[in-house]
Amino acid sequence: MEGLIKGLINVALGNNQDEDERPNNPSHSQEEERTRSTWAQVVSGEKEEEEEPQNNVEYGAHHYNQQNPWNRRRKEEDNEGRDQEEGWETVAERPPPPQRRHQKFIIGQVSMENRHGYKQPPSEQGYSEEVDYGADIEPSAEELSDLSKACSRLWELDLNRLVPGKDYEIDCGEGKKTYQKEDMAQGSLFSWMSDNLFKRPTYSRFSSLLDNYNPNEGSKEVVTSQERQEQAAFIEEISRTAPIKYLYKYLLLKGIIPEHYEGFKRILTGLWFDLYNRGGTSGSSSAFEHVFVGEIKQRGEHEVSGFHNWIQFYLEEAKGKVDYQGYIFPRRRGEIPDSETQLLTIQFEWNGVLKSISSILVGVSPEFEIALFTLCFYLGGEDNYFQLGPYPVNIKCYRLGRDKIGSVFPIAQS
Repeated sequence: MEGLIKGLINVALGNNQDEDERPNNPSHSQEEERTRSTWAQVVSGEKEEEEEPQNNVEYGAHHYNQQNPWNRRRKEEDNEGRDQEEGWETVAERPPPPQRRHQKFIIGQVSMENRHGYKQPPSEQGYSEEVDYGADIEPSAEELSDLSKACSRLWELDLNRLVPGKDYEIDCGEGKKTYQKEDMAQGSLFSWMSDNLFKRPTYSRFSSLLDNYNPNEGSKEVVTSQERQEQAAFIEEISRTAPIKYLYKYLLLKGIIPEHYEGFKRILTGLWFDLYNRGGTSGSSSAFEHVFVGEIKQRGEHEVSGFHNWIQFYLEEAKGKVDYQGYIFPRRRGEIPDSETQLLTIQFEWNGVLKSISSILVGVSPEFEIALFTLCFYLGGEDNYFQLGPYPVNIKCYRLGRDKIGSVFPIAQS
């Protein structure tokens, strides 16, 4: 009788199950394991096509906070009074920004359906429809006689460029001098990114190339047949855009390339993807790897070289491999970069190695950068000064011999 009374009292008080016994509940344990497994798959990118629950605010906030790697790097004072286990935040503490959600299930890789399609031979893949740009891609006599005007025209032809505030948002943090080593950024450079970023064909194909390289300078690259297909498919995709068509017309009228468009594509492929010697090892680098992906010097003090692309920066930052440490003070006083700025000079660490100064064009399309840098390589000098939209810039171009790009990147001018 006494046991029965105690049992009834426990039921009435809601204490019918001891806290320590709950994990032993088969249904609870199974659900807990399923949830943990699901998040592990999402974070690692192994499970990409699982349908998200609809109209579930709690799920959305939990998804945002668990998927957002920037939440892991908050300063100690921001974590005060919070659940700090592995840097995860609870649902109630930080809801996602309205209608702004990071596309974290495709971090570092193309969405599964695209990646599967990219494995086919380039001739069997689907590409964007050809667009007749008409007179828009015909270089004028003035542009043909003035490289700076041609490069400015390319900026106007970048129809695929992202719009700050609409497609993405950055937080520049605080500024610093190049020699300063302390971290002046509270969080990440990229605050959020549109879900549609990698639905854009040239962006998607570009990102598929970024994991094809060994980041250590001097390490011999092994290019697989699959990677060659990705290179060919990328060139085919960007060759359908206005900047690349303009580049073709310009180089053709200058007598630099053959008239056949297929021959032009082969030249682009060789210029950007053919391997050469860097760091004392043959076949260890390429223009694409150095400029867009980045390399880590192994001789003497380790440092990052190259790495001038914002898409690579965004993806590596999202994976926790890049630590943004602030912008470098502009040469002109009073011009402090903000969330709208699309030409940035920054400092960061990549895989724990410092890049003390690097300039990147933020939000521009892959086809624009390929066209701009190729044009400067063939027709410019080491320094190429002109205006890109609102930005006075110098495209610095270093050559290896006569026919290879050693490095090319923008420098913000005063």
